[in-house]
Amino acid sequence: MAIPPPRTYTTLSSRGLRNDILPMRLYHKAKKLGIWDPRDIDLTQDRQDWQQMSVEKQDQLRGLIMAFQAGEEAVTVDLLPLIMTIAREGRLEEEMFLTTFLWEEAKHTEFFRRVLDEAIQVRGQELNQHYINRSGAERDLFDDELVQDMGILLTDPSPVNQARASIVYNMIIEGVLAETGYYSFARMLNHNNIMPGLQKGLTLIKRDESRHIAYGVFLISRLVAQDKSLWPIVEARMYELYDRIESRRPKENVTKEAEEINDYSRQQFQKRLTRIGRAREQTLEQVYQTADVEEQA
Repeated sequence: MAIPPPRTYTTLSSRGLRNDILPMRLYHKAKKLGIWDPRDIDLTQDRQDWQQMSVEKQDQLRGLIMAFQAGEEAVTVDLLPLIMTIAREGRLEEEMFLTTFLWEEAKHTEFFRRVLDEAIQVRGQELNQHYINRSGAERDLFDDELVQDMGILLTDPSPVNQARASIVYNMIIEGVLAETGYYSFARMLNHNNIMPGLQKGLTLIKRDESRHIAYGVFLISRLVAQDKSLWPIVEARMYELYDRIESRRPKENVTKEAEEINDYSRQQFQKRLTRIGRAREQTLEQVYQTADVEEQA
């Protein structure tokens, strides 16, 4: 049996903790902004609003909530290989942030289940059948791409595999599907001033996710800054997954609302891709000192 190398302690070395780099700045934000309890959110009015909603609106909202419920559980379950990879590389500041990351995903999972149980009041068996009957890019990403790209880190945590894992997780699931979902929620709920508990939870979740996406941009940028040859692989993979989502969207009789949502999705995707692309010209230290727009939340 191989003998593990002697343990070293970053916090007992002259290096200590680097509080100036992006992962630690996100960690400090998470301590302040991520402290909220899904059980504290009042869903009484949400239950009343749901009962007064038309069947068509109920179907739309139920489908959106189910997609988020499945997605939040998937990202909670599948994050561990990335945390293990970062820990084994001795990147303590990043690992510290990722502990808050996993905790927040678990809270998001809990919150959406509360909405289903207490506001919508639908049985789990019915929900599961509804979800199975749904088709779309999100199911492929949750059930296939995320599982594969995260799982391979357990046996081959190479830089390219780390980049692929972060792309599907942070850039596509969080940065495209979830961001687009928030936009759709806002149009359905905020404009009609309904379901205040769900609105409050979404505001808190979106704030958490902004830190998660910021870390994903940072991680992929760090990998590209360390090895410029990764950039073509990163760019191609991001477009591949994004185009797959785009290909599933209706091309005819598209409503103005759908066009606005699609435009927003493209803008968010392009913004992050452009930011990562800058790493080709940056040093590793410059990436560490990045102040990304996501971090401002």
